[in-house]
Amino acid sequence: MQLAKSKWKYEVIDYLFITLGLAIYALGWTAFLLPYEIVSGGLSGVCAIIYYATGLEVQNTYLVLNALLLLAAIKILGVKFCIKTIYAVLVLTFLLWAAQRLLMMGAGSTDGHLPKFLGEGQEFMAVIIGSAMCGMGLAQCFIHEGSTGGTDIIAAIVNKYKNISLGRMLLYLDIVIVSSSYFVFRDWRCLVFGFVDMIVCSTVLDYVMNYMQQSVQFFIITKHPEEIYKSIIKDMDRSATLINATGCYSGEPVSILMVVIKKNESVSLFRLIKSVDPAAFISQTKAQGVYGEGFDRIKI
Repeated sequence: MQLAKSKWKYEVIDYLFITLGLAIYALGWTAFLLPYEIVSGGLSGVCAIIYYATGLEVQNTYLVLNALLLLAAIKILGVKFCIKTIYAVLVLTFLLWAAQRLLMMGAGSTDGHLPKFLGEGQEFMAVIIGSAMCGMGLAQCFIHEGSTGGTDIIAAIVNKYKNISLGRMLLYLDIVIVSSSYFVFRDWRCLVFGFVDMIVCSTVLDYVMNYMQQSVQFFIITKHPEEIYKSIIKDMDRSATLINATGCYSGEPVSILMVVIKKNESVSLFRLIKSVDPAAFISQTKAQGVYGEGFDRIKI
């Protein structure tokens, strides 16, 4: 019962952080990229191109295109991933709408155009700030098992089966999308700024994700090894190795669990251990290279 309550608590925390990531993404996109006609990568870039070409508001196009992609993603990525993605798509649609209205209201804009808060001719600063915010927002969503939808879904599918990082896969998709913006603006400057956005966003995304996805090794000395490793298998989809040992000071037999997980899963493991055995002795160390099922492939 206590473990079930903890799972609900941590699910709520995940959704709060996903919402925070979406807010950062929405602000970076609407305040810095859209006003300066900078086409970002991903589905947002597709929506921006449609917006500049036809005037259709980005949040409407974003919602429709994501609905189509989600229908194809439910079977591959699983219901849990898609539930959070559906939540993220709906929330981001609202945040994009709200951010545009608030920014125009705050600047007193009456012509329907987003204000350029950095001033005219500040495209380079706008693309650096906006794309960095978008990268951080995306990383926050991915870390908490969410997604903003769009090409993130495609990248997550490829990342699930291939040894290609999320940032790199998004980079490949973004090259095609950003390049297509030239046919709308016929301006090489817009194309260059689009590629700068693409590189900065994917670099920030990979940096944050890789920092959180480093592998770590746990040694857990506990009086409840069976309950802990069963929970690890069931709730974290990981495994453990049970080692029978003897305490040198007490001379009594002890059970040691060895667990190797991703760094961003450490908090979940600590929560799990605490809910079962708050008195457990835990040693955590960095693992320099972890290869095998669930981790990296052996490369020669």
